[in-house]
Parts: sequence; structure tokens; C-alpha cells
Amino acid sequence: MNPSPSALPADPSTYDIIVIGGALSGAATATLLLRHNPGIRLLIVEKSARLTRRVGEATVEISAYFMGRVLDMTHYLNENHLVKQGLRFWFENDEVTNVSHASELGAKYLSRIPSYQLDRSTFDEEVLRRACVAGAELIRPATVSNVHLNEGGMQTLDISHEGQTRSLRTRWLVDASGLAAVLARKNGWWKSNREHPTAAVWSRWKGVKDWDSRELALKYPQWSRAVYGIRNTATNHIIGDGWWSWWIPLKGGDVSVGIVFDQRLVHFPQDGRKIGERLKSFLMKHPVAREILVDAEFHEDDMHLRRNLAYYSERFAGDGFVLVGDAAAFMDPFYSPGMDWISFTTSSAANLITEQRKGLPMVERLEKYNRDFKVSHRRWFESLYKDKYEYMGEFDLMSLAFRLDLGLYYWGVVEVPFNHGEEALFAPPFSPPSGRLFSALMSLYNRRFAKIARRRRRVGTLGRTNSGNRCLIPGFMLKRSNMLQLFPLLGIWATLEIKEGWRTWFTNDTPAS
Repeated sequence: MNPSPSALPADPSTYDIIVIGGALSGAATATLLLRHNPGIRLLIVEKSARLTRRVGEATVEISAYFMGRVLDMTHYLNENHLVKQGLRFWFENDEVTNVSHASELGAKYLSRIPSYQLDRSTFDEEVLRRACVAGAELIRPATVSNVHLNEGGMQTLDISHEGQTRSLRTRWLVDASGLAAVLARKNGWWKSNREHPTAAVWSRWKGVKDWDSRELALKYPQWSRAVYGIRNTATNHIIGDGWWSWWIPLKGGDVSVGIVFDQRLVHFPQDGRKIGERLKSFLMKHPVAREILVDAEFHEDDMHLRRNLAYYSERFAGDGFVLVGDAAAFMDPFYSPGMDWISFTTSSAANLITEQRKGLPMVERLEKYNRDFKVSHRRWFESLYKDKYEYMGEFDLMSLAFRLDLGLYYWGVVEVPFNHGEEALFAPPFSPPSGRLFSALMSLYNRRFAKIARRRRRVGTLGRTNSGNRCLIPGFMLKRSNMLQLFPLLGIWATLEIKEGWRTWFTNDTPAS
């Protein structure tokens, strides 16, 4: 009699699941798989000996839900990282000479729903540690090569570790390799998003001024009293024409500071200076940045420049492999969507693999999976990011777009898991049938605002509302009845069209090239 499968000795070269990449997306997928498939043999292959700091430090409400309520890390997050106080934006024109003159967009009170500012080096290591405690095997530092996909069968790959190479087999391969995008690049699925030619420059800094300091409160008392919440632990955005910068405080005092710009609109200095020096020189032209960054110093070993940020994979899964996080796509860091994307892709990937292991048919599920994520990514991009850099430097346009974007995010995306549970993360944004309607609305006002800004650029009226204005939002609640608040915002849009937008209704202007 043949022994039962459970009695057979384990083949050391064969796994149920192998995850390429041990940072958040890989470790989170592993954790969910081990939770729902007890007893599986799962290996994580991580290329680094120790995970380092990376961009993606700011969470928003969906990713905070995922990390806190799904990964069960709320206590850890509150103990080891900073609670984030929403998003805040600062605008300027020739009339602005200091922070108190700049037009401001952001929250008036503290945030109602938690989100966090993360030191990704320590956070990702903790997620990886917990995956190993849950039962994952870990090999690091190790490199992956010779990956061969065999849909419906066993996937094969080689890993190199400590001078030795091992050949491994697995029923499922999870690509969480981030920017390396191992499977997408190898199989020709990786595509650069040429509609969105953005670039980023960033570093970590010490000595950045506290936005809530007594120094600034005494210097600008009226400005200080305008906000009842906390400015410093928000993700502050300093905005210019065609570019924006993030200011993210980290536990321990460092601040992550970077700029993202549309390469069609902005030229970043290409001289021989260090990246940090060029970044500071660029930012010091903005009066708000100049006030906050004047005494700051960048870390010499933590400076980065990356061009052509946006890309995507034409395929997201097959019967035996699945792409998660940045290995599947990256849109733009504005609004911090990357962590939400991780939440949806890892949850969906773990669910897909679990369904296959239960013996459920895969053909229709895989068709739906690939269709949903392809539709989600395209609509997400067109609704929020396509040509947004044309108008994000305009206080009046951006404050209206932000309130519309945020309201629709709360009522169409955030509300669902909080009120219906984590299975809501199996349906990525804009993929349900209702997503077509909301995507069409968001794409429409996004295109209109971009067109209005292009006309302002031509006639020399950019930035006219960027001084002395303040849009302070009282906050949102997770009630569907709050959808009614959309109508006054749509009324403001209609008024804008009547006063100014009509001048662009019949023009054929195109984005900068």
C-alpha cells in the first residue's frame, strides 16, 4: 500500500508556494496564504540581507485598514511608527514670501480614520518576521534566475545563496520583486506608461523644521491658529507648476523629502552636484520649502533619482503564478496609492491561490482576475493621474479636485471594507460595474481641469489663487449619505465652467510634450 501524502517525506526542493521578495507585498501575501492554508510549505526568497528604507512611507485609509485589521499590526504600528494626519498642500505665486502667505489645502481637525507614516526598513522587516513565525521558510540574501512557468503544473526556478545554486519546484510562484518585476520583464508583459512621464528625486533629512513648532506659531500666530489639528505629521505637499514634493516625518526625527515632476513640464538640474544638493536647490526656490528646509541636511547615503516611474504588466496571474504590489504595476506616488495597490493585489492573490488549492476551477477565475486588475489599473490611472500635473499647481483647481477625489475615495472605496469586511479587498477599485460610472466622472473633471490649466499657462494667469487662500476640510465619515456632499462640489465645478472653462470647450490643445 502506498503511504498517504502526509506520510511521504518532504522533497526539500519542492514547495507549495514560493514568494520572490520579502518586503511588504511578499511577506503579506505569505502571511495570508499561511493563515488560510495551514500546513503548506512556503518559501520566501529575499535578495537583501537586510531591508532598507524605501519610498512608500505614507499609508492611506485602505492600506492602514489592511495593515491594522487584516495583518493584525495595529498595536505594533502605534508603538513604532507615527500616526498620520491626512494630506496637506501648500501653493505659491509671486506674492508668497513665507509659509503664512501660501494658499493652504488640508484638514482642520485630526483625522477620524487612522493611517500611518512608516519607516519602511523596520516595518517591512517586522512583516517578514511575522510571516516566518507563521511558518514561512526564508532564504536571504539570495538571487533568483532561470524562472520557467508551466501553467497548471509545477513552476521551476534556480536560487543562488551563499555561493551555491539550488533548483526548486513549486505549484505557485508569487512575484513580489517590486521594481525588478521579474516575471513581467522576463515574459514581455512589462510596459512603460508613456502617457505619464514622471520622475522622482528624494532623500532623508535631519533638521527639518516642525510645522507645529512654537517658533512658527510665534512668528505667524494667525496662521498657526487656523488649524486645530496637527500639521507636522500630515504628509505635507509643497506644490509647483508641474511638480509636487512630499514631506513625510519618520519615527526618530528624520524626514523623507522628495519631488515628483512631469518631465514634459519641469527640468531637474543635471549638473555635477550631489542629488541631495540639487534637490535642496530646487526646493529652496519655493518660499514654503525654503522656510522649512533652510537648516536641514540630507543623509549622504540616502539619495535617489528615478525616471519614468509609471509602468504596468499586461498580465497579472496564470494557473501557477501571480504578480503582487510593484511587480504588477506602479502608477504614481501622489495620494500614496502604492500601499492600497499592495492591499488589493496581495489579498486577491492569496484568495486566488487558496481557491485553487480547494479544487475550484481556475479558467473563469483567472479570466476575471486578469480582467479586473487590468480594468482597475487603467481606470485608476485615467481617473486620478493622467495629465494631473498640468493643474496640480493651481490652488482653486486642486482644492476642488482633491475634495472630489477624497470624497469618492471615502464613499466608494474606504467605506466598503470597514463596513463589509476584508473580502472587499478581493475587488480592486473601479473594477465592479459601478466603477465605470465613477471612473467616467473622475476622468471628466480631471481632463477639464487640465485643459483649463493649459489655457491659463498660455495666457499667463497661472497661480492667481495661490496666495492668501485656505481650504480647510472638516473631515469625512463612512456613511453613504455623505454622497450628498458631492452635489455642492459639482456645483462649484459648473460655476467654474461658466466663468472660465467655456473658453476651452472647443479647443484642441494637447498636453505638453
